[in-house]
Amino acid sequence: METRRILQVDAFTDEPLTGNPAGVLPDANGLSEGQMQAIAREMAVSETAFLTGSPQAERRIRYFTPTQEVDLCGHATIASFATLYEEGELEVGTSKLETNVGVLEIEVESDGTVWMTQESPTIREVDVGYGDVADALGVDRAALEGASADLPLAVASTGLPFLVVPITYLADVGSAKPDMAAIEALSERVDAAGIYLFSFDSLEADSTLHGRMFAPAAGVPEDPVTGTASGAVSGYLDRYGAFDPTPEELRLEQGHYVDRPGLVRVRVHDGNGIRVGGRAVTALEGTIVVPEGDEDDILEAS
Repeated sequence: METRRILQVDAFTDEPLTGNPAGVLPDANGLSEGQMQAIAREMAVSETAFLTGSPQAERRIRYFTPTQEVDLCGHATIASFATLYEEGELEVGTSKLETNVGVLEIEVESDGTVWMTQESPTIREVDVGYGDVADALGVDRAALEGASADLPLAVASTGLPFLVVPITYLADVGSAKPDMAAIEALSERVDAAGIYLFSFDSLEADSTLHGRMFAPAAGVPEDPVTGTASGAVSGYLDRYGAFDPTPEELRLEQGHYVDRPGLVRVRVHDGNGIRVGGRAVTALEGTIVVPEGDEDDILEAS
């Protein structure tokens, strides 16, 4: 059977086995959608990225969770381009990447940091009760309402929509006991891919906030460190004037409560869109067997 080279690359970190793991298949040319989905299911990480040629850009990328394709994924993009740079497939500088949401600009710096320019943010407030949100996340309603004076519940997107939920303290973030079925229903109700819970109370003094992101409807109960959600929440914070002025760079902690700590860097006013940046490191490399036509075939990894 045909095999393809595949890697697990941990994004938004310099340390293997931390940050957010992404599958990266550097050469996905000729694979069907069903074959990609089967490979992503076998990899069993939040997203696997499949790189192909493109008539519109230097490369085309598609992202699959274990259950479905998603239009955009920050950490898998960072992981993919960090791998290409490390292996000498691209040089320092800017290149174009075709995605399902359009052609995006990706920049690689000499130290291996990858910057992904996302769409300009869109924000829409939603009419949901704090009781429903508190029940879904397993947090105290009063802690949600206490953080809501200037920051409403809203869906923010820079290519993928998330319900952004501020809460008072880091302890509230850490003690959340999410009801995945309720989160899935709430996400569907507000037309969001998932829910991003955050507090300005953080572990590191130079961090902007600490967040957790839940997207069970996309097959990702809790994503360790989320690039697309980090871009979305940063646009949300800028829109509602959380800072005066918004810092040149925001630093978003995530992943500590699933033992995969990482850090996302976000620049809100840098160019035409929001830029999300980070490092990545390869944790695993091997080959995977590609099923012939039937996406339900069992894959074997080595």
